[in-house]
Amino acid sequence: MHFESEPYSEIWEPDLARASTIPSAWYTDPATLERERRDVFGRTWQAVGLAASVDRPGTYFAADIAGEPVLVTRDAEGTLRAFSNVCRHRGSELCSGQGAGAVIRCPYHGWTYQLDGRLHGAPEFEGVENWDRAAVRLPEFRVELWGPYLFVNMDPAAPPLADVMGAIPREVAEIGCPIDSLRHAYRRDYVIECNWKVYVDNYLEGYHLPAAHPSLFRELDYAGYRVETFAQYSSQIAPIRAAASGEARRYEFGDNSNRALYYWIFPNIMLNVYPDNLSANFIVPLGPEKTLTIFEWFSYGEAGVAQQTIDFSDEIQQEDIRICESVQRGLRSRHYDRGRFSVKRENGVHHFHGLLAARLKTIAP
Repeated sequence: MHFESEPYSEIWEPDLARASTIPSAWYTDPATLERERRDVFGRTWQAVGLAASVDRPGTYFAADIAGEPVLVTRDAEGTLRAFSNVCRHRGSELCSGQGAGAVIRCPYHGWTYQLDGRLHGAPEFEGVENWDRAAVRLPEFRVELWGPYLFVNMDPAAPPLADVMGAIPREVAEIGCPIDSLRHAYRRDYVIECNWKVYVDNYLEGYHLPAAHPSLFRELDYAGYRVETFAQYSSQIAPIRAAASGEARRYEFGDNSNRALYYWIFPNIMLNVYPDNLSANFIVPLGPEKTLTIFEWFSYGEAGVAQQTIDFSDEIQQEDIRICESVQRGLRSRHYDRGRFSVKRENGVHHFHGLLAARLKTIAP
């Protein structure tokens, strides 16, 4: 697949009623994934971990952004920072997991770095010409905090996280979610045999609810389900159907709300906001046809997240996994390339494809 050889309008048509999906090769081609890692994941805000992991000066943790090693620190002055997690000497990763200390020591030759990125020590490196020890420091990235998460962006020209998120913080507060005091409850990871975009496509529409999620379909008012798109994110508003007298519910949504909110932030961040808990999904490409989906649940108070909530979420996830893996197998077919969109139900997927095509067409290979 050669992005530059195709007219932009042939990849993404802005008129939903006339548009087609992106080519099937974009879901299977290793070269496409490499472009995405560099020009999509490498230039957008990525959630790299919980702020609680660096809650005091002198702490740090390692992360990964689509194959790029990243290091997040809170330096001696308490400033949050993010760097390349690669030694400037011979390219070894500096650390894994999380830790604490005044310096970070490379496990290969013992070079050390302060938590503000400056080189601290380089043993037995005397006599090297045209080398300024004081100028050696780890490449630094932008880091921002929102709610329980730290976000890193390796693109110095990218807009601030607040600009990307738009109205999300305000709307999350309005539904009653105390984003700055959430309590982490549970994490579950899923490895899925599909391209990361298959999973995102699936998340961005409720069109499949009647056929693929019968239990969830019974909980929601499908007729009132809608998707709204914005510059760099979309929201799904899912009205909760009123329970009939004596009807058992799979999920207790709370007494003071009649809706759930599902947010997607380009390219791979998903926030599911309910009256009593929030769950976050992060979609990580492991290969052209393999994806890691990280699920984390947060409660709003001491009560925690009900086990039936986690179990119901897992039931829905297993249904989605079966669908996504089936779609991935179908995308390999010689007899399929591009499909069409439901104007009523698939505007969120169309919006995602437009953002993706724009990234891959406008940034030089």
